[in-house]
Amino acid sequence: MRLTDFDFDLPDASIALRPANPRDSARLLVVTSGGPLRDLSVRDLPGELRAGDVLLLNDTRVIAARLKGVRHRDEHRLRTEATLHRRLSPYEWTAFMRPGKRLAVGDRVVFGESADRACLLGALDATITGKGEGGEVTLSFDLSGPDLDTAIAERGSMPLPPYIAAKRAQDEQDRRDYQTVYARQDGSVAAPTAGLHFTPELFARLAAAGVTTEFVTLHVGAGTFLPVKTEVVAEHRMHPEWGEVDAGTAARLNAARAGGGRIVCVGTTSLRLLESATAEDGVIGAFQGETAIFITPGYRFRAADGLMTNFHLPKSTLFMLVSAFAGVAAMRGAYEHAIATGYRFYSYGDSSLLWRAAT
Repeated sequence: MRLTDFDFDLPDASIALRPANPRDSARLLVVTSGGPLRDLSVRDLPGELRAGDVLLLNDTRVIAARLKGVRHRDEHRLRTEATLHRRLSPYEWTAFMRPGKRLAVGDRVVFGESADRACLLGALDATITGKGEGGEVTLSFDLSGPDLDTAIAERGSMPLPPYIAAKRAQDEQDRRDYQTVYARQDGSVAAPTAGLHFTPELFARLAAAGVTTEFVTLHVGAGTFLPVKTEVVAEHRMHPEWGEVDAGTAARLNAARAGGGRIVCVGTTSLRLLESATAEDGVIGAFQGETAIFITPGYRFRAADGLMTNFHLPKSTLFMLVSAFAGVAAMRGAYEHAIATGYRFYSYGDSSLLWRAAT
């Protein structure tokens, strides 16, 4: 497969800069392999599921992972911006930094700005202790554990996706909008955006319809926004992300499937973690660790029956994943329909409900 196989034209006007309000008023495109496309709203989701089905949601919480600061090297100063990516220890993070080529191991970086954009000396300091081939740097902070977490929360800003941040400044509303209502495990630097559509009222209606909910955790890294740079798709390497499926959740998911229930993943993060935790025989097990699973057409899904997900970028790993799940032709048709009928794309956009194509 070539990268161009997953390209399509997307008008700028299709990119959502704010979410639907209320959250569950967003549009929902239902895609069934071999069946007609259906235009609904997220509020209609309970009617698309049946008693015994399970919604699998990612309860990760987005942290204020974008940090502005100044690099110090001898008498030289350089303004920088870091997007934290993956935590390595109580005091270490990997990060994507700009301007990356002008940074070196040993550089000191002072993060944090006041309202007048003056650097806050001593607020949040780190040393660059490593540089990776993929553009990542390793930051060793002077603070550690909860003290570091507090400082990042105070000095950082929400890591809005580049395609939103390039079009408008973020504001206080984004701290609410770019977080699911059920987020509880700090650690992500990008939201599991399919979950942004859920409200307490929608959860109540799903429960009344006999649909259960289960939660897993996958801390989404900044690598989710990185473009695929290899023309041959198989040569692309995913950045690892940490996730956990506990034993109790795995047991309940297996029991639901044994009873005829379907597992519907809310978001590609939930799906990738579920597939990472599932053995070849389809049995879901407890999982804790990193996953760099890369799902492209031809992948044989082990556990996921349905997928609720937003509309993704051209040539992205996420568009490859949905094409693998629902079928390449089906997803091309679905995206053409979505663009033509005004669906809103990307993190703050509308949603889709995909049913797995027969293999």
